[in-house]
Amino acid sequence: MHPLRALLLGALASLAEATLQIVPGATWTTSNNEHLQAHGPGVIKVDSTYYLIGEDKTNGSAFQNVNCYSSQNLVEWTYEGALLSRTAEAGDLGPNRVVERPKVVYNARTRQYVLYLHIDSSNYGEAKVGVATGTSVCGTYAYRGSFRPQGRQSRDMGLFVDDDGAGYLLTEDRESGLRILRLADDYLSVAADTHLWSDSIESPALVRLAGRYYVFGSKLTGWDPNDNVYSTATALAGPWSAWQTFAAAGSKTYTSQTSFVLPVGGDANGSAPTGALYLGDRWVSRNLMASTYVWLPLRIAGATVSLDDAESWVPDLGAASGARAKPAETSYEGEAAAYGGGARDVQCGACSGGVAAGYLGGPAAAAGTVTFTGVRSDADARTTVRVRYANGDSAPRYARVRVNGGAPATLAFLPTAGAVSASTLHADLRAGAQNEIVFEGVGDGRWGPDIDRLIVPVQ
Repeated sequence: MHPLRALLLGALASLAEATLQIVPGATWTTSNNEHLQAHGPGVIKVDSTYYLIGEDKTNGSAFQNVNCYSSQNLVEWTYEGALLSRTAEAGDLGPNRVVERPKVVYNARTRQYVLYLHIDSSNYGEAKVGVATGTSVCGTYAYRGSFRPQGRQSRDMGLFVDDDGAGYLLTEDRESGLRILRLADDYLSVAADTHLWSDSIESPALVRLAGRYYVFGSKLTGWDPNDNVYSTATALAGPWSAWQTFAAAGSKTYTSQTSFVLPVGGDANGSAPTGALYLGDRWVSRNLMASTYVWLPLRIAGATVSLDDAESWVPDLGAASGARAKPAETSYEGEAAAYGGGARDVQCGACSGGVAAGYLGGPAAAAGTVTFTGVRSDADARTTVRVRYANGDSAPRYARVRVNGGAPATLAFLPTAGAVSASTLHADLRAGAQNEIVFEGVGDGRWGPDIDRLIVPVQ
């Protein structure tokens, strides 16, 4: 290929993904047409692909699956399958068990992927870690059993591999505090203590940037959020700084709890990461299936860390900050769209203007549709449209979406409990103001969401 042509194609590809966005707290529909179910997760990058591994909360708190998803951009996720699933027999992975905080690392010595888990009884009386291994990141894992590290309690936990290949387990020992434990060379057992904080901190995450270590964690408030904290040091054994908050005081970490901190930046040649992203869970304790994710770029300068809130943001995984400026946006009201079938206005106190486009889908004889025309984009580009909606049910609703007459995509819409939330539509828009976005039922007589408005980036 001619060098100039390659350069132009690369620039166009960059433009085409310039406004794919992460929307904290939104419904994230994956390739299986369901909201992403990977709570309390960890992320591992293999070549250019990110793998997200977390808890399946579709049916509540009891263990169901440890799910794996893949993505090239942290925005569009493909469901790869379950690494571990509930067994019919009693045991660590049996019915009514607690299996939480799954984290996977790769052991270069043994050429195995190693999965650690919080293993517990339904009353949280066992407080153990479980270990499984696999030969591929999203393949079948062999469960190797559970133990209390050095005979101590272990509840929320995290994993970390240092630059020299040494592995570490972060574990919350309710009786003593938060520990860093060095793993054996094969990562399958604990070799030695590294550091103990006597503070009560759970959901730990550890990252290293520019020779400095940062540990993030949550205070102990159950499913309820709190102002999460961090500590930093230049050696894992310490001395570590006093715990400090990193999000706005009183925001309860923007209603979330730390799950993982993902290093970003560096370059394609493997240079050291320069920044990090905060990955948190926004738990809905009364309906865990509806829990969402709060992912935001951290601002790190030496020993100082801060986190700003955002309705949405554009990831740039090669940049030092991990993010780029968000473009201007235009909104389109649902009640101003064209109705088909039985669709009509519905009152919605939390919606913009107090009205939404309702009765989407439903019985086939009068299945409701909502058509947005004149949607503007300043470039041919793939972008993230935020669909503001309401869903008063206790289960997800669904809608098919057609963009410019293309093949339909199915979106999930989590319950909103009397509020308005967002679902994310990743769509290819054309330059100009002639784009059309059509919402229709999924064809089985079920109702779709009440659509408040669309928020569309202007390239």
